[in-house]
Amino acid sequence: QVQLVESGGGLVQAGGSLRVSCSYADSGGTFFRYTMGWFRQAPGKEREFVAAISWSGYYADSVKDRFTISRDNAKNTVYLQMNSLKAEDTAVYYCAAVRGSLTDHARESGYDYWGQGTQVTVSS
Repeated sequence: QVQLVESGGGLVQAGGSLRVSCSYADSGGTFFRYTMGWFRQAPGKEREFVAAISWSGYYADSVKDRFTISRDNAKNTVYLQMNSLKAEDTAVYYCAAVRGSLTDHARESGYDYWGQGTQVTVSS
C-alpha cells in the first residue's frame, strides 16, 4: 500500500512556470523502486497522461519540450517542472505509482496507486 501526496499547485500566468511535487511512502517501507506518473484532468474532460519516469522520462506530445519529470529517491519525491504554461494546461494534476516497470506508461490502468491531486490554473 502506497500513499501519494501532491503539492505545489497554484495560479500562474500563461508563459510562466510551476513545479508540482509528489511525495510517496509505502506502508510496508520503501523497499521497491516505483514507476511514477503524472496525469491531469480538466473540467468536463477525461483524465489524460502527462509524463512518467522509471529509468528515463516519457511525455505526452502536448507537453513535450515544455515539461520535465524528475525524481529524488533520497526524498521519496517525484517532480514535474512545467515551463511555458498555456491556458490549456489548467487541470488537476494527479500523481500515480506502480511497483516495477510498465510497457505502456500512458495507460491509466497500469498504475496501482493515486494521489488526491493538486490544482494548477493558468490564466491568459
